[in-house]
Amino acid sequence: MSEPAIEARGIVRRFGPARAVDGVDLTVRAGEFLTIFGPNGAGKTTLLRVLCGLLKPTAGEVRLLGLPLRDDPAAAKRRIGLIAHASFLYGGLSARENLLFYARLYGLSDPARRVETLLREVGLAERADDAVRAFSRGMQQRLTIARALLHDPEVVFLDEPYTGLDQQAARMLRGLLDGIRGRGRTVMMVTHYLEEGLELSSRIAIMSRGRIVDDRPAAGVTRAALEALYASKVEPWTS
Repeated sequence: MSEPAIEARGIVRRFGPARAVDGVDLTVRAGEFLTIFGPNGAGKTTLLRVLCGLLKPTAGEVRLLGLPLRDDPAAAKRRIGLIAHASFLYGGLSARENLLFYARLYGLSDPARRVETLLREVGLAERADDAVRAFSRGMQQRLTIARALLHDPEVVFLDEPYTGLDQQAARMLRGLLDGIRGRGRTVMMVTHYLEEGLELSSRIAIMSRGRIVDDRPAAGVTRAALEALYASKVEPWTS
């Protein structure tokens, strides 16, 4: 069995008195594609931000690719890619300039070639020299995907990547994620889009009120079965 790419033990993240993440244990093995489903407020995004080093846990420990995240967060972050709500793009720069900037930060040996390859893959080659501020939300998301994949990361984190995408961009994202999975990379996605998450995943989990309440292989789970499972596991917030 492959070694864990992501390990979380006893993860708690508080915001004041509220526990957004409430004692999560999670292991994702290399090559797995895990999707965590849950409603808004379930703690999905907070958990993802803790696992990729953007937030420090209130309690617990994270290991990425065998390395304790707290010991050398910079080293771990160089081996991961993140697609989140924030694009981390510069509106005044062109698509090509944005990617070249990040490619040089990553120290890629042939940044120009890698940038041109990704611009083609995300369908932005013809708009490569246009300022990003003029891009639609879907185009910006496609460029964000290219930015996250520039350095061919071993682990990719995705936070609601389908939000704001048109059908063309959603299909392109699906193809890119299929390619990542085919290269044996590890992917963790959080979303409330049941269909897209189920089709892509090798493993699925459900999060509710800061806890993982179900975790199972995706094989054999139908959309109808997932909807029923989701309804039975997700607890509504009450005042």
